[in-house]
Amino acid sequence: MMLHIDTATGLLEQARQVASPNQDERPAGTPVDLVVVHGISLPPCQFGGPWIDQLFTNTLDPHAHPYFATIHTLRVSAHVLIRRDGELVQYVPFDRRAWHAGASCFEGRERCNDFSIGIELEGCDELPYEDVQYARLGALLTALMTAYPSIRPARVAGHCHIAPGRKLDPGPHFDWPRLDALLGEAGRAAV
Repeated sequence: MMLHIDTATGLLEQARQVASPNQDERPAGTPVDLVVVHGISLPPCQFGGPWIDQLFTNTLDPHAHPYFATIHTLRVSAHVLIRRDGELVQYVPFDRRAWHAGASCFEGRERCNDFSIGIELEGCDELPYEDVQYARLGALLTALMTAYPSIRPARVAGHCHIAPGRKLDPGPHFDWPRLDALLGEAGRAAV
């Protein structure tokens, strides 16, 4: 599947759009040159449902599940979610800063939200990701590298790489060599 990003709006044309309030302007003159891959499921290790949309739009009901009481006050977002069935959901235009990385550092640069795009994969540490998710991720990264030439395969990292010791996602079942093959690279830079 070929994906297209409208660089005038920062929107992925093939994505369902759900606007998150958890976004702001990037610092002036800061190029977008990193993609951070995350993993998410709400409740943990359960898929489908409206919960991720609700978390990223600050409408998560803390009484809908015991776990939600611990996270409903978080103000977080990502640029795009890739669901288990391959559906693409965009919460933040790519030219704006999504609040996905938290305390983070890549190649000596802190505050990765300033210069990165956050992509969430619906998944958990206990299960492998779906084939269609890898296909959509590869297509999305290809579209991002076209729209933002500073992004290249060596500048794709996991949340675990930019926040080691604090974050583990996209988790032990994420197949980095498979992603490298999709991008036509011998490998990403060691992160």
